[in-house]
Amino acid sequence: MTRPRSSIDPHTLAAQIARHPEGVGVDGLLRALGEGVARRTLQRRLAELVAQCRVLTRGEARALKYFPAPVGAALAAMEPLPAAAPAPYVTLSAEGAELRDLVRRPLHLRRPVGYDIGFVERYRANDTFYLPEPLRAQLHVLGRSPVGEAAAGTFAGDILNRLLIDLSWASSQLEGNTYSRLDTERLIELGEIAEGKDALETQMILNHKAAIEYLVHGAGRIGIDRETLLSLHALLSDGLLRDPQAGGRVRSRAVEISGCVYRPLALPQQLDELFGIVTDIAADILDPFEQAFFLMVHLPYLQPFEDVNKRVSRLAANIPLIRTNLCPLSFIDVPQQAYVDAMIAVYELNRIELLRDVFVQAYARSCQQYVAVKQQLVPPDTFRLRHRKALTEAVRAVVLGGLPANAATARTVMPADVAATERARFVELVLQEFRSLHEGNAVRFGLRPLEFADWLATNGTSIDTTSPEP
Repeated sequence: MTRPRSSIDPHTLAAQIARHPEGVGVDGLLRALGEGVARRTLQRRLAELVAQCRVLTRGEARALKYFPAPVGAALAAMEPLPAAAPAPYVTLSAEGAELRDLVRRPLHLRRPVGYDIGFVERYRANDTFYLPEPLRAQLHVLGRSPVGEAAAGTFAGDILNRLLIDLSWASSQLEGNTYSRLDTERLIELGEIAEGKDALETQMILNHKAAIEYLVHGAGRIGIDRETLLSLHALLSDGLLRDPQAGGRVRSRAVEISGCVYRPLALPQQLDELFGIVTDIAADILDPFEQAFFLMVHLPYLQPFEDVNKRVSRLAANIPLIRTNLCPLSFIDVPQQAYVDAMIAVYELNRIELLRDVFVQAYARSCQQYVAVKQQLVPPDTFRLRHRKALTEAVRAVVLGGLPANAATARTVMPADVAATERARFVELVLQEFRSLHEGNAVRFGLRPLEFADWLATNGTSIDTTSPEP
């Protein structure tokens, strides 16, 4: 016999939350309210209290907590004071303003919707564009870096220390993380955990750091593919999921999105198939900005993972930018409410204009952040760029041949098409590469760790550190 479910009085629920000034999650409320309370009913009542400004929220998914609103907050929301400063937002297009107003309607006025496969089917890579051509051209001008045609990930590698802090902090903030930028910097650079912070918040920051390093250090081999996206999820969700085995896997159970009337797809087989379709479409997009924005739209909309979907989409959006040496997207100064509104517009209305407003202004702000860094970078070595393929082949030939790293060996592996006037410089660069070569970067030369280790065991102490004779 099915046990009857009890109803939830909103006043009782608000009073229960008021007993937890430090915040309380859905599981905590279910325990406090006792058996017979349905989770979905509780979530609906909580959403109503949030819409009435009687309850505040912080965090997302499993980390979402509910807090008692200050006395008079509901009244203030209905009748705001004229002198109150407006909350930070982005400059809106007419379409963006329309969507903001639509998604801010009370939940009971918004029609529940499920996943619409037509949304992605209507998109044709390199035929359909969410970002119009003039806008893409403007973004290319904004994002151009001084390293030009250098190897994939060169620019992101040059500013990696700054990027690790900015992107880890800003992306985590969008999830309700309360670490300050200074706290984030100390955690990433010194390993210092901020006092009074939740362990989940610390883990979230460290997960971002690991995922960003994975993208930048592996820029030459990663892509918009299943392996990379699953790896990103595994890194970003580490220690944050109820089921540790769900990390790096397409989900096999239904999920819900709080504060929203969108119900993601639930069938595992269909979900896995669509994940492949979305990934393949994204991989076919040629323009890096269109590719980045497509991922920000369709990965969260599909919700392929049990949690951490938006974080995966934000870092995945950086893949085409990192690979083409464009300025990365750090999400610095993106207002959380604007981003949440924009995602709800995608979920409930399949409309991208508000998210496009957020994306464009976030990218412009990121470029401003890195303009000073770009000016401080040493100009690229054009000689190295011209001979990068030959340098790679020379280093690889020395290691695989078990040869010592000295000037004489460098001359023997030097391609014949290197001009006589450039040979001394080429030999010098080969030796420079060996001075900085280690197991972590040997992959740049197509070397496997064991191949490098074997060479190092017999030749590691014979690297010639003197300048070659002309």
